[in-house]
Amino acid sequence: MFEKILIANRGEIACRVIESAREMGVKTVAVYSDADATAKHVALADQAVHIGGAAPADSYLKGDVIIRAALDTGAQGIHPGYGFLSENPEFVEAVEAAGLTFIGPSAKAIRAMGLKDAAKVLMEEANVPVVPGYHGENQDGAFLAEQAEKIGYPVLIKAVAGGGGKGMRLVEAPADFDDALASAQGEATTAFGNPDVLIEKYVTSPRHIEVQVFGDGTNAVHLFERDCSLQRRHQKVIEEAPAPGMTAEMRAAMGDAAVRAAEAINYKGAGTIEFIVDGSDGLRTDGFWFMEMNTRLQVEHPVTEAITGVDLVEWQLRVASGETLPKQQDELTITGHAFEARIYAEDVPKGFLPATGTLSHLEFPAQARIDSGVRDGDTISPWYDPMIAKLIVHGPTREVALKQLERALRFTDIGGTVTNVSFLALLAAQPDFVAGDVDTGLIERHIDALAAQPVACTKARSVAALTAMGLMEMVNGAPKPILVLWSPMTHVIDLTHNEEAITARVTVHDTADFTVDLGEAQHHVTYKGGAWWVDTTKVLARTARNGDELTVFWGNGYRFHVVDPLVREDAEGAGGNVIAAPMPGLVKAVFAEAGQVVSKGDRLAILEAMKMEHSLLAPRDGVVAEVLTSEAAQVEDGAALIRLEDEEEA
Repeated sequence: MFEKILIANRGEIACRVIESAREMGVKTVAVYSDADATAKHVALADQAVHIGGAAPADSYLKGDVIIRAALDTGAQGIHPGYGFLSENPEFVEAVEAAGLTFIGPSAKAIRAMGLKDAAKVLMEEANVPVVPGYHGENQDGAFLAEQAEKIGYPVLIKAVAGGGGKGMRLVEAPADFDDALASAQGEATTAFGNPDVLIEKYVTSPRHIEVQVFGDGTNAVHLFERDCSLQRRHQKVIEEAPAPGMTAEMRAAMGDAAVRAAEAINYKGAGTIEFIVDGSDGLRTDGFWFMEMNTRLQVEHPVTEAITGVDLVEWQLRVASGETLPKQQDELTITGHAFEARIYAEDVPKGFLPATGTLSHLEFPAQARIDSGVRDGDTISPWYDPMIAKLIVHGPTREVALKQLERALRFTDIGGTVTNVSFLALLAAQPDFVAGDVDTGLIERHIDALAAQPVACTKARSVAALTAMGLMEMVNGAPKPILVLWSPMTHVIDLTHNEEAITARVTVHDTADFTVDLGEAQHHVTYKGGAWWVDTTKVLARTARNGDELTVFWGNGYRFHVVDPLVREDAEGAGGNVIAAPMPGLVKAVFAEAGQVVSKGDRLAILEAMKMEHSLLAPRDGVVAEVLTSEAAQVEDGAALIRLEDEEEA
C-alpha cells in the first residue's frame, strides 16, 4: 500500500479521496491554485503545494508541475480525481516515466476508449451491443447524409472526440441534416480541435443507464447499474441506483456486457460503461447499446457505494498498489436504493446560469451523506465548476429513499448565492419521476414548472420581516426578551423579493407576540410550545442574514433584500428638509454642523439600530440649518435629527 499519494484535483473529489486515504493510513498531498489557497481540500491534506494561477490551464492542467510536486513531497502515486487530467493518456505516461504510479487505468486503455468511433468498433469486436450507426473515417457530407438515410431518422450527429453534449445534434428529417452537420462539426472543432463526427440511430424514449466496472488489469467485475436519465442539456442532475424497472435478466445482460468491455482493454481501476437504453416498452435485453466508457471515477459513484457497501476510492488505492480485486462478482450484492443530487451555485430561472458568491450560510441535514469541497464562508469562484455539494441518501426502497431525498433538499440551507436546490426539490417530487417513469427528456418536458422562481407566501414574508428586525432571535433557547412600554409598538420594515417591493407593518405586543400586516394579508406570529407559529402553522423555517441579504429556508427557500430606510431614495423625502430617525436607535456619530453646505448623498450621521449601523444621508443638495441631536443620544422612531434650510433660504 502507498505511504503517500498526491491528488491532482481540487474541490469535492479531492476531499473525497483524502477522506478514504486517511482512513487507510495513507498520507495525502494537495495541490492548489491561486484561487484555492484557503480551500477545504488544502486544509484537509497532510501537505499542500502551490502549482500556479487561478485558470486551470495555469494550474490543474499543468501535468509537469503536478508531477514535480509529487516527486518533491515524496508521493508514490497520483490520484487524478475526475476532470482535468484524469483521462489524459499523455499525463499517465509522464507520471509513469517519472517513476510514479497513476491511480487509474493505463494510457493504452484510455486511448482505446477516448474516441467514440474507435471505441464502438472495439466494443463490437467484444460482442458488446452498439447503437446502429456509422462510425467510419469517411467524413464527406453527402456520404454521411446517405448513411443517415440507411440508419433511419431520427438520427444523432455526435463529435467523435466529444463530451458534455458538445458537437451533438439531433436531426429528425433529411432536410435538416446538412445544417445540423455543419453546426456539429463547427462546435466540435472549437471544443476539441477535431471536426470528425459519427452518426447514430436516435432512441425516441432514451434512458441513460450506466454500469460501474472495476478491473485489476486482467479480470473485471461490475458493481451494478446507475440510472442517470435525469439530465438537462446532456448534464446529469439526479442519479440513482439501482435503475427503476430493472429486471434480474436485464441486469445480468448489461453487467456481462460491461465486464466484457472492460476486459477487452485490460482495464485497471474504476470505470463506467454508459449505455443508451430504449425505455419505450420496458427494459428489454435487446434494447440497450454501448454509448461510451468513462475511464475514471464518476461524479455519481456514491450511489453505487451506498447500495454495495464498497468504498471505490479504497479499491482504487488497493488495486493501484498491486493488490487483486477485493471481491469477486458473486460476493457483490445490492442493498436498498440510493439517490444523488448535484447542488450547484446557479440561477435556474435565468437558464441555469453559473453563479458565484460567498457562502454566508451552509447547513446540510445530518441524515444525508454530503460530499462537498466548500465550507461556510468559502467563495464560489468563477474559475471552476460551481458545484457546492453532492447530497446522497440511501433507503430500504426507492419510495423511502426518494422521500428522504426530497426532505433532505428541503432542509439544505445555503445563503450567499443562488442555487438549484429548489429545482432539485421540485424534481424529486415530480410525479413521473416518483413513479419511476424516467427518460432523458423528462426535465425539458416539465422545465417551466421545475425552473420557476420560488415565490414566498405571506407567511414566509412575515418571517422575513421579523427576522430583518431581529425579533425572532433566540437567547438560551428562548425568544429574546423585548421591553414593551404602555402600549404596543408598530414598526415599518421594507424588503424586496424577486424585485417586488414589500412593506411590512410589525406590531410588537409582547416578547414573541407580533402582528405582521403586509397589506394583502395579516398574520399573528407567536412562540409557544417550544416553536414559532404563524397563525395556526408551525414554522419549520430557518433563516440567515448577511448584511442586507436575508434568506428564509422554508419550503423552496426564499431570498430577500432588506431595504435600509436611511439610504433609500424616497420620493417623499427627496425634497424634504428634516432628516428623521426611521426607528428607535442610538446616535453613534454626527458629521453635520449648522451652516454646512452638503450635497445629496452626503453622510450626515450614523444611527445604530437592529444591531446594524445605518448612515443618514442628505436627501438633496442644501445647507444644514440646525443639528437637533448629539452623539450617544437615544432617539425615538420619527425623531427629527437634522434640519436643512428651506431651498428658498439656501
